[in-house]
Amino acid sequence: MAIRTLQEFLASSKEKDVGGDAFELESPHMLEVRLNGLVWAKAGAMVARVGNVKFTRQGVLEQGLGNLLKKAISGEGMQLMKMEGNGRVYLADAGKKVTLLRLAGEAIFVNGNDVLAIESGIESKITMMRKAAGMMSGGLFNVRLSGHGIVAISSHYEPLTLPVSAATGPIFTDPNATVAWSGGLTPEIVTDISFGTLLGRGSGESIQLRFAGEGWVVVQPYEEVVFQAKE
Repeated sequence: MAIRTLQEFLASSKEKDVGGDAFELESPHMLEVRLNGLVWAKAGAMVARVGNVKFTRQGVLEQGLGNLLKKAISGEGMQLMKMEGNGRVYLADAGKKVTLLRLAGEAIFVNGNDVLAIESGIESKITMMRKAAGMMSGGLFNVRLSGHGIVAISSHYEPLTLPVSAATGPIFTDPNATVAWSGGLTPEIVTDISFGTLLGRGSGESIQLRFAGEGWVVVQPYEEVVFQAKE
């Protein structure tokens, strides 16, 4: 790696403003939020801030997002924090890649652990695949995001989008590698007995998500162990 002068390092790593949106990527792994009002973010994701910003863990009934704080069977739901005020907040999540999506009335589902930030105009609703509760410790949470605004989602490394259609047939994914999917799809929990028999009941491949219909599903090249098969 080439050695840089201090001035070169400061110039290359300094904050860059390239657009007028509230959300802007400072790097593939760090999100800048230009706060002028209210934004929801993943609790604990702040790495730096400038200005007058107040952080509050969401209330149980606030904006219909309180369900995200409820415990799921034997695990915890995702927690969001409310950021209010005027300033700039820098968010990151364990070095994961950040992707910005602008919703124009569409709906998407995102793995609860992969939601980094959402603008206040986006409606959020927590859902849970209840069948998964009996198979996986902690159950399987996802968040339905809809409306108009920008959402920031995170993934380990570069995500891959797979089309789902009648022509391609069903797509099967590992729950721990599944990041998001289109709002018109409803995944089904399926079990692969042969994998369970061969590799043991705790194998991640023994529990899969089946997507069928018309839409898309996003996966990451990494199995984030958030949900584990129960013995």
